[in-house]
Amino acid sequence: MSAFKTLTSRLNLPVICAPMFLVSSPKLVIECCKNGVIGSFPALNIRPQEKLDEWLSEISNTLETYQKNNPNTKVAPFAVNQVVHPSNSRLMADHALIKKHKVPLVITSQGNPAQIVKDVHEWGGMVFHDVIKTQHAKKAIEAGVDGIIVVASGAGGHGGTLNPFALVREIRGFWDGPLILAGAINDGYSIRAAEALGADMVYMGTRFIATEEAQVPQAYKDMLIKSQIDDIIYSDHFTGVHCNYLKESLENAGIDVKSLTAKGHVDLDLGDTNSWTDIWSAGHGVGGIHTIISVQQLVDNLISEYQQACDKKPFAQ
Repeated sequence: MSAFKTLTSRLNLPVICAPMFLVSSPKLVIECCKNGVIGSFPALNIRPQEKLDEWLSEISNTLETYQKNNPNTKVAPFAVNQVVHPSNSRLMADHALIKKHKVPLVITSQGNPAQIVKDVHEWGGMVFHDVIKTQHAKKAIEAGVDGIIVVASGAGGHGGTLNPFALVREIRGFWDGPLILAGAINDGYSIRAAEALGADMVYMGTRFIATEEAQVPQAYKDMLIKSQIDDIIYSDHFTGVHCNYLKESLENAGIDVKSLTAKGHVDLDLGDTNSWTDIWSAGHGVGGIHTIISVQQLVDNLISEYQQACDKKPFAQ
């Protein structure tokens, strides 16, 4: 059995809860994995850097114990996101801890993952790489990654601008390995649609923010429920990398949305993260979020919707 088949055999749905800056926490990651979807978090979420060791220990030990006590339950592996852009001064220190804990899945983004891939493969792990363009996918494949995460238009956080129909099909023209689609995927119907398009799995972020386990301000969750696609602002003003933000959160922070300008360079050293606590990200799928529920209930809903989508009769039959 291939490494990817082994990974998916531990899932209830082909879903990765995307790593989200200042959102993903051990609690959210653990609940996702306990319910059979991959939980993940960005290494840059942890400050000071040394606390990454504590996060990895907590997640690994909790999931191991849970699996031991529930041997017939599918417990998903977890993933850590590493920004491999040269501006990430923490890269190697974080990587050393990820190596120590032999993290099963590493998600790389914004740079060349070649060295990370080599190391992760030595302990039997897999590497998936975020891409927003075809050329990025080709470079990642040359670097030896195991999977391609296609971050299409409408994704929360650092989303791309290209249409998922065109981008997935173009990449499928030269890549037959694991492909994960991100971009406004909120329900089981979207998961099934992504599979029909040619994806093996999906990335879901924004929908998991509106869960009981997401440790974010209640106002953030409430804003997701009342927001629609027109309330999303796409800008590289803050870090030099384009990102989708909730317009109301920017305005509440005293930012004149109409005056936003391009930063002009990539800057991942965000300094005092407290300045970011009231600036909130979301994808184009916010219009489909109407409730705040537990991760377990969300996954149950996704499974039900996915099964309904799979059972739908073909056209004209």
